[in-house]
Amino acid sequence: MYWIIALILYLIIAIGMVISLLVNGIKPAKTLAWLLTIFTIPVGGILLYWMLGRNRRKYSWKDLQEDRAITAYLERLEAERNKAVFEPNVRLSNKVARLIAKNSGFIPTSQNEVVLLKDGKATFDAIFEALEAANSYIYLLYYIFEEGELAERLMTLFEEKVAQGVKIKIIYDGVGSYTLSKKYIKNLKSIGVEVYPFLPFKFGRFLASINYRNHRKIIIVDGKVAFTGGINISDKYLKGDLVLGKWHDMHLQLKGPSVLDLQVVFIIDWFLVSGDTSEMETKLPAIPKAKGNKLVQIIYGGPDDYFSPIGQAYFSMINNAKEYIYITNPYLIPGTAILKALEVAANSGIDVRLLVSAQADSTLVKWSVQSYFESLLKAGVKIYLFPDGFLHSKIIVSDNKLVSIGTANMDIRSFEQNYEVNAVVYDEYIATLLKNDFLNDVEHSIQLNYETFKDRPYFDKLKEGFAKVFSPLL
Repeated sequence: MYWIIALILYLIIAIGMVISLLVNGIKPAKTLAWLLTIFTIPVGGILLYWMLGRNRRKYSWKDLQEDRAITAYLERLEAERNKAVFEPNVRLSNKVARLIAKNSGFIPTSQNEVVLLKDGKATFDAIFEALEAANSYIYLLYYIFEEGELAERLMTLFEEKVAQGVKIKIIYDGVGSYTLSKKYIKNLKSIGVEVYPFLPFKFGRFLASINYRNHRKIIIVDGKVAFTGGINISDKYLKGDLVLGKWHDMHLQLKGPSVLDLQVVFIIDWFLVSGDTSEMETKLPAIPKAKGNKLVQIIYGGPDDYFSPIGQAYFSMINNAKEYIYITNPYLIPGTAILKALEVAANSGIDVRLLVSAQADSTLVKWSVQSYFESLLKAGVKIYLFPDGFLHSKIIVSDNKLVSIGTANMDIRSFEQNYEVNAVVYDEYIATLLKNDFLNDVEHSIQLNYETFKDRPYFDKLKEGFAKVFSPLL
């Protein structure tokens, strides 16, 4: 008797999910895959769909009150942001800039200072120098915040700064920073630091939120200096680790109007984790001024966006390349659109090069990344494996004109499931620096050959195919 009731309930839930998929499904192949999963994996199929398959653009975890508050905040900021100095010809004629402005709302701003920070030592030297000079406030948002020497150094500095009257707010991701101890968090709070997790493990919301993480890395100091890029707060960026060796990554230090846009991203996330509207209601900060001449545009996105702002931006960057596009990314799991864009660009005579770490922090990710290589190589894309440690940078440089550095990988998770942020720099000098850096890394890397790669062992192809099935979850 009980099993009949359970079966009826299961069928009702399954049929409800099927109706939801048919009404809200965007990609036919993905819809079909989930239909098969629901009906071929008893109970587990429903749980997987609830965790990973629901369309966040239709079912946002934010409620209407939060949406209205954020919308009002952004509308109030719009007039102030538009007073920032920007280059009309870039804003109006550059397709990438227009796309980002439409999807994220931020226009390119000029008079920015941009400093490239390669690897952990240069990055944390610059970060601590800026933090030590803070007079008013420090905002930090990190996907991974691990305890160790860096964390202890931050604790000591925060205690000094709070004593000086500096306001400090920290957001850490509830999954990415799962090793952060309650003791460390308690100590932060005891010295006066405000700290909140982003979507922590909570009974009742676990299945609905586990797959949607805040992958951003942002530091704002006094509204004058900002940092973003791929580097998390972890000692492995200074010491490496026993398995992967040295971690290589790229970060940015920004000064100027772009700092305000990054601060806006932080304040929205702060409201979402704390429910505190005071930061959004206070007087708008003055547009930061700097002595630089760099044109910078901030782009941010997450699973609540109807379109994928960063996915579309990457697609547009590839399509708009005229001479070359060089991409460094550890998680190249592009999906159909980006894959075709890369293939079309290469077949059109564009110099398309990909630099990927030879080592990976996940075996499943490694095989999934490699599953795309044969098709890309056949199209003429040049692929290089970086052998020295783990290459974690997320960089695009194109035509000596455009650079993208940030937190977003070139994979479905970054496009559709994570909260990400990138800085796009329209500048010949910065682009040339990164182009030369890319070419230097390529000289010390292993170039793949199509004829050799296609003859790899059949078992490798099988593992790649298996991993590719799970690529939307990686």
